[in-house]
Amino acid sequence: MNPVFRPPRLLAHPHVQTLVGNLVSLARAPRSETRLVDLPDGDRLAMEVSTPPGWPDHGPTVVLLHGLCGSHRSTYMVRVAAKLVARGVRAVRVNLRGNGSGAGLARRPYHAGCSDDLRAALEALRAGWPRSPMSLVGFSLGGNIALKLAGELGPAGPDLVRQVVGVCPAIDLEACWRRLLGQPLYERHFVRLLLAEMRRRHAASGEPAPALPPTISLFDFDDQYTAPRVGHEGALAYYRAASARPVLGAIAVPCRVLLAEDDPIIDPACFEAAPFPAAAEVLRSPRGGHLGFVGALPAWRYMDDVVLGWVTTTPARRGLWEVAAARLRPASLRSAAAPPPPV
Repeated sequence: MNPVFRPPRLLAHPHVQTLVGNLVSLARAPRSETRLVDLPDGDRLAMEVSTPPGWPDHGPTVVLLHGLCGSHRSTYMVRVAAKLVARGVRAVRVNLRGNGSGAGLARRPYHAGCSDDLRAALEALRAGWPRSPMSLVGFSLGGNIALKLAGELGPAGPDLVRQVVGVCPAIDLEACWRRLLGQPLYERHFVRLLLAEMRRRHAASGEPAPALPPTISLFDFDDQYTAPRVGHEGALAYYRAASARPVLGAIAVPCRVLLAEDDPIIDPACFEAAPFPAAAEVLRSPRGGHLGFVGALPAWRYMDDVVLGWVTTTPARRGLWEVAAARLRPASLRSAAAPPPPV
């Protein structure tokens, strides 16, 4: 059982948690080797593979997937990877196409539903190290992609990964977009980064970039650019097709989720009746912001500690009786919800 997360008073506000958690870090990236993955449409993505000294080919591997406009250099990716390597676990930081060390290698944009790209990366790792048990951890948008893939794999999931973890996962993209409508600073931040990514992608491919205004909304960017380029008629159709929520019930590997009730980007209401498998562990913290969870010293990275605890232990496999009992339990009791901290 994970302890309750209680932030210091000065860090209790969700925006402070989000900004400090994502911008403040002293962690140094572990040494890594860049490995490229060929995708069926001719694009490639890059993975940064960090292997501890003396790691055996049957040792554990944890695959990390970043969020929107992130990369293998994102602070949370660097921190968790460094801590895994220090524990003798091989860490793989996957860059969605065109990002990080894969810049200039993709003509098509990545998107919230690109689970096929993630599957290609996992299959490349499985082909190279068939004896290594792999855990999959996705953050924010990457959490949606990881959970979506696990649901799509269904009964075949255990052949590829031993467990899947979503940290503040964006399982309902339409709900996340509506939540961002009330957070203009976050929306402008993401739009600015998405426009920069678009221009770099088109410059590398030699294709002229669309003339989108810098004041465009996130919805209009997805409606005019992302959706048509990934095969959808508009932003709403894209959001609904790319969301993991409809396939959560098909996940057949141990599944764990960490989220904060005060997340300014991910709507916690998405998880109220989310069809997770009965055996899934959903840890809901009243505080934490978006990928924040910054506590007091010495254990000031609650998110990292929870993730490391999950992926460095063998997931429990429930018997048929336990699974049946869990399905009969009220949905409100299936989450590992933490009581609110004192104010």
